[in-house]
Amino acid sequence: MALNAASNLAQDVMGDRPTTVTNDPIADSSRKMKACAWYGKTDMRLIEVPVPRVTHPKDAIIRVTGSTVCGSDLHLYHGDIMQLKKGDITGHEYIGVIDEVGPEVTKFKKGDRVVASFNLGCGECRYCKEKLFTMCDNSNNSSVMETLYGNKLGGVLGYGHFGGGFAGGQAEYVRQVYADTNLLKVPESVPDEKALYLSDIVCTAYHSVHESGAKEGETIGVWGLGPIGLLVAQWLRVKKVARIIAIDNVPERIEIATKKWGVECINFDTDKDVVAAVKKLVPGGLDRTIDCAAFRYTKSMLHSVQRAVGLETDTSEIVNEQIRSVRKFGTVALIADYAGTCNGFLIGAVMEMGIRLIGCGQAPVQRYWDYCLEEISSGRFDPTLILTHRFPFEEIVQVYEKFDKKEHGIMKTFLQTKFSAPQAPGTPALMSVKDLK
Repeated sequence: MALNAASNLAQDVMGDRPTTVTNDPIADSSRKMKACAWYGKTDMRLIEVPVPRVTHPKDAIIRVTGSTVCGSDLHLYHGDIMQLKKGDITGHEYIGVIDEVGPEVTKFKKGDRVVASFNLGCGECRYCKEKLFTMCDNSNNSSVMETLYGNKLGGVLGYGHFGGGFAGGQAEYVRQVYADTNLLKVPESVPDEKALYLSDIVCTAYHSVHESGAKEGETIGVWGLGPIGLLVAQWLRVKKVARIIAIDNVPERIEIATKKWGVECINFDTDKDVVAAVKKLVPGGLDRTIDCAAFRYTKSMLHSVQRAVGLETDTSEIVNEQIRSVRKFGTVALIADYAGTCNGFLIGAVMEMGIRLIGCGQAPVQRYWDYCLEEISSGRFDPTLILTHRFPFEEIVQVYEKFDKKEHGIMKTFLQTKFSAPQAPGTPALMSVKDLK
């Protein structure tokens, strides 16, 4: 909480950075909606707030038919992301139906079924024109991010004021800025349960594989078998890599990876020396690794203490394992969220071993929409293979708790709102969190 207080104070002192869109939407006080909001570390609340209205001529208002909880949301849940403020509406993955459009929206109309990108590109700046929408110059006002990183990224839905302060998709209605850039029309042949994940994880997983340079016939390591890691494994199979070696400790996730995609798994609870276990399977080292784990998973007491007292925000342990597990002139690609600074990073090995360390960046999902939608439509890629549960949206606070604890095999969820279509065939039926066994 001290991190948030300091970052919010810094923002107040330095002031907002100019943008071309407001993050303070006009609300319709005559209409109310339910939304999930952050109020402190592990303090998520279902609240009632006014429905947003069109603020900018390029806005659209979306009636949400499905949302979810992402692994990245857990960083907010634990208060690990800077510039969070009490009452921030969370969530960056949602699908829905357009309820209203601004006068300058040209590609969509009321009634269109759409999925939204988690990131907010303006469509007009240098980076958006290069299809690097997550690096948009015009959608994030965070002076803290600009000071910390040297530049600021584009805005992010439901990710606090470090991402521009935009209300997120864990709500019954969402104001989607720059609608023509950040919405994708969904064909009727693709159900919500498949299209929802085009908002982030399907495209993010593909982006990491693309940025890593993975090639047919290679041996690739995947650190972390959460939703992103499992979809990375599926994309690697599409890419026809020879072997996938994955590191995790959750039995249900290891079972899915092994059975569905033939992944060779190392459980770090039983194999304490992960590097030795990797080298036993692949003596020369992995061709490439993709880090899908994230910054908060410390292994040693040293790094746990350093994070607790603020001497580092991120742990270097997972990255160091990968650096020591790849072959000489191998590649380590980071798609997991890293936020600030870490200690004990093996920079010497990066240089001396010729390691290519790639920060994949937040995925510009719009860049991959056409390809990923085609792969889903054709049946060659199926995101519902990791969809484990369907819950009522009203139970989202309990879903956060269970998902964070990795209980009951919860992987990816579909949160059903009062506007949702009936369950698609072959996907999980609606149930209550209290009925989990």
